Amino acid sequence: MEYFRRAVRGGPEVFIYDKISFVIFHFWTIFGRIFRRRNVPEKVLGCLMRRQTRKHVNSCGGRFKGHDYRKKFPKATGDSDGVYRAAIRAKALDTLRGLLPAATQSNVGIYGSGQAYEALLLQMRANPLAEAQQYAAAMLTELRKVIPAFLTRVDRPDRGERWSKYLAENQSDMQRLSATVLEQVKPEPQDEVVLTDYDPDGEIKIVAGALYAVSRLPDDQLLSIARSMSTEERVSVLQAYVGNRTNRRHKPGRAFERATYRFDVLSDYGAFRDLQRHRLLTLEWQNLTPAHGYTEPATIEEVGALNDWQKVMTTTADLHDTLITRGLERIASYAVSMAYRVRFYMQMNAREAMHLIELRSAPQGHPAYRRVSQKMHKLIGEQAGHQAVAAAMKFADHSEIDLERLKAERASEKRRQAT
Repeated sequence: MEYFRRAVRGGPEVFIYDKISFVIFHFWTIFGRIFRRRNVPEKVLGCLMRRQTRKHVNSCGGRFKGHDYRKKFPKATGDSDGVYRAAIRAKALDTLRGLLPAATQSNVGIYGSGQAYEALLLQMRANPLAEAQQYAAAMLTELRKVIPAFLTRVDRPDRGERWSKYLAENQSDMQRLSATVLEQVKPEPQDEVVLTDYDPDGEIKIVAGALYAVSRLPDDQLLSIARSMSTEERVSVLQAYVGNRTNRRHKPGRAFERATYRFDVLSDYGAFRDLQRHRLLTLEWQNLTPAHGYTEPATIEEVGALNDWQKVMTTTADLHDTLITRGLERIASYAVSMAYRVRFYMQMNAREAMHLIELRSAPQGHPAYRRVSQKMHKLIGEQAGHQAVAAAMKFADHSEIDLERLKAERASEKRRQAT
C-alpha cells in the first residue's frame, strides 16, 4: 500500500500528505501545521459501517436532497448561482457530518520541522493502534529520503525504541491505575463549556506586562504598581496597549500571555476535531465513546429524518459496545459517529484565547464550535471577571447566522474575478 504521494524539502521543513482516519488525525495536529481537505460522506470506511447503518445514513441524505433549503434561505439578489449553491451545499454537509464515524478518512497534509517529525514518530510508534504504527513506518521511509539526519535516532534500540517503549508503558500503567482509582466514580453533569481554572489577578499581570517594555522598572515593582491602580487606570492602560484594532489579525503584544484560562469542554466530536487543531495551547482529550450522548441538529427533525438519525447513533453505539466486549477496546472508537460528544480540555493564555475565540466564532464557522468559542468569551468576561480582556476581543462574533459559508463564498468569488 502506498501511503504518501509527496515528500519534498521546503527549507528545513518537509510537507507530506495522504488519507488518514480522524482517530490518527489528532497526532498530526499536535506536531505540525495541518492542511485538510473538506470531507465528504463518500469517504466513509465501509468495513465499519453495517448494512443497516448505511441504510439510515442514505435515508438521511436522501431526505436532505428532497428538503428545499432554498425555501428556508432564499437567494439574495446580488448573489450568483455558484455562490448560493456552494453555501447551501456547505450548510447541508455541515448538518449531516455527525453521521460519519471516526473511521472516516480525510486528505491531510502536515508541514513541520525535522525535530517535530522525530517527536511525532516516537509518539506514533508508541501508540497501540495498528494504523498509527503503519503510518509511522511509512512516514519514516519517506522522510529519510529528504531529511535523514534528523531521524537517525527514531528506530535505534538504545534511543528511539527505548523512548517509545517508555511512552507506551507509561500510558498502559496509567490506564490500569485509573481503572482502579476511578472505577466507581461517575461523571457529574456539567455545561458544554466550563472555565475550571483561571488567574484572578490576570488583568493586573497583563497591565504590568504591558508597561514592562516601555519602562525601566523591574517586573515585581511593576506588578505592585498595577495592583495599586484603580480599575479605571488599569482599563486605560489595557486600552492603550490593545490600540485601535481594525482587523482580527491585529494582535496585542506578549503581555496578554500573563493571564491563563483552562476550559473543560464536552462537545460533539466534529467540533473537537476543528478546535484541537490549535497548537499554541495545552489540549488533552479522552477516548471517544457513546457514553456522553450525541447532538441532534434541529434541521434533522424538520425534514423528518430524526428517526433515521437516532438509528444511526444507536447502531454505531452498539457496534462500539460489541468491539469492547470482544476485547477490541483499542479500535472501538473508530465505530463511533461524530455527533457523539467527547470530553477535552484547552488551557491557553489570553493572547491565544483572543486568536482562537475571534477565529472560531467567525460567521463562516460551524455552529458547534462557534457556540463553544462564544461561551469561552463570555466566561472570560463574566466568571473570570476579566472584562477588559474580553472587551479587547472585539472581533468575537455572537451573531446568529443562517448560511454560515455565504459571506466566505462571496469573498472567494470576488477574488476569482479579480485575477
